[in-house]
Amino acid sequence: MSVRDMVRSVFKCDMSVFDTYMKGEKNISALFQWYSSKALCSSPACHSFSRYNITNETACKKLCGNYSFSKIEETCDKYTRIVVKEVRFFDITVLYPLLKDPSLNLKILHLVRDPRAVGKSRGQALRALAGDNGIVLNTNGTKINDTNYEVLRKICESHVKMYKMASDKPPPFLKGKYMLVRYEDLVRNPLKKVEELYKFANLQLTDQLAQWIYNITHGEGPGKRKEAFETTTRDALNVSVAWRGVLSFEKVRQIQDVCKEAFTTFMYQFMNSEAEQQDMSRDFILPMKIH
Repeated sequence: MSVRDMVRSVFKCDMSVFDTYMKGEKNISALFQWYSSKALCSSPACHSFSRYNITNETACKKLCGNYSFSKIEETCDKYTRIVVKEVRFFDITVLYPLLKDPSLNLKILHLVRDPRAVGKSRGQALRALAGDNGIVLNTNGTKINDTNYEVLRKICESHVKMYKMASDKPPPFLKGKYMLVRYEDLVRNPLKKVEELYKFANLQLTDQLAQWIYNITHGEGPGKRKEAFETTTRDALNVSVAWRGVLSFEKVRQIQDVCKEAFTTFMYQFMNSEAEQQDMSRDFILPMKIH
């Protein structure tokens, strides 16, 4: 509930909600990944860049981080759309009060990904995620390394439950307000998929942004490990299948076991052998008709 209330405040551009969680001097840089927001790298949050250009994150980090946290609120008021990326919701019904609020006009983009890729990604950030794992498993502050995939099990179960509640006889206030996005569909045809997302949000995709999306998804290689949380130019298709060369088949089998329903719901095909895993000519992402 506290996360939901925080999100509501952010959508209302009331950033005082962060006061409880922040200590010491409050600058824009106190917000995680702030430099990924073009809005926070341009006026009125920062006067070094124009809001009409796509900002270089490294330059923004260097020039804009020392502005007052209050600039976030001021900037927020200048925009017609507020977007929050949130990973702490495991139950869509928690968001029902926000969906019913006519002053918000909330829409939900629900991003899912092949659980084997999620397992590989989380495995590379075990220490960074140990605190969050404890929160998910209600361990009263004990940090957890999710080597047995118990957190992944909860993530998979929640994705399935949220999708089914939103697509199988959804309540009236959810109709037209929810869209499922598979990561793999996004990386295989980025521009087509992003056009669909923009249409869902009643926004027009500009040529400049379309070019940026193409460039950011058609780089070389999967990116460096230290860039795990960064927006950097990579070969997105390569990134989406990188887990096949990293995970042991034993781990693949374990993930398939804990996330069975997610595989069948989101049309990710099971692998039955190490040979199948290593055969890159075979595709294990099946077509999915998204409601």
